[in-house]
Parts: sequence; C-alpha cells; structure tokens
Amino acid sequence: MKDLSLRKPIAMTEKTIHEGRNVKRIREILGIKQDALAADLGLSQQAVSALEQKEALDKDILEKIGKALKVSPDAIRSFQEEAVINNISCTFHDFHDNSSVFQFNPIDKIIELYDKLLKEKDEKIALLEKIFADKK
Repeated sequence: MKDLSLRKPIAMTEKTIHEGRNVKRIREILGIKQDALAADLGLSQQAVSALEQKEALDKDILEKIGKALKVSPDAIRSFQEEAVINNISCTFHDFHDNSSVFQFNPIDKIIELYDKLLKEKDEKIALLEKIFADKK
C-alpha cells in the first residue's frame, strides 16, 4: 500500500480570465453585433473579431470597449457567465412570482382611453359651437 501522506497537495487551478471572450459574451448578451461595436470603436469588424480572440487586452482598448458597451472595464475583466445566468434566473423567477401584482385587463384600458377621447371630442365640438355662435 502506498503512503498517501507523501503526495503533494493538488493545487486549485484558478480559472484564467479571457478578456476577449468576456467582451464577446457581454456584447452578445446586450444584443450588439460586431459591426456595431466596430463602428463605435472606429475599427473594422475583423479587428473586433481579433480582439475577441485575445486573452488579454490593452488597458486603453478595454476602456474604449467598456464605454461602447456601457460597462466598466472591471466588469469585463471579472465577468462570470455562471453568475450572470444565476442572476437572470433568479430575477426571472422573482418576476413571475410577483407578476400577478401587475396584471390588468387591456380591454378596460382601451375603454378608458376611448371614453377620454370621446370626452375631448365633445369638449372640442362645444368650443367650436361657442366660437361660431360668438361670430354670428
């Protein structure tokens, strides 16, 4: 039997940060196309694609991308897809649990709007009749 006490402890490997991939995922989540981001940055679509392939990005370009995507450079560096999915999942369930508070009958709203429009029309007709009566 082998003596396990002589084994080296297994080091926990940290997940490496791939800034380019983080930019791509944030861009996709926001629904922004590479072309649109490229236009905001003054680059070509191919240049944005190349940036998204890089593991590390220059500080300046990271700041420009952050401004274009309206997120901080730190948010790009520390982006974790699992956390975002978990956040969306929790928010989605919370929304549906409380959605009964916001329910209303759209027909009631249409009728309410129609009544307001009729009232305004009647007021305009009365005003026009008064103006014509004063001119006679």
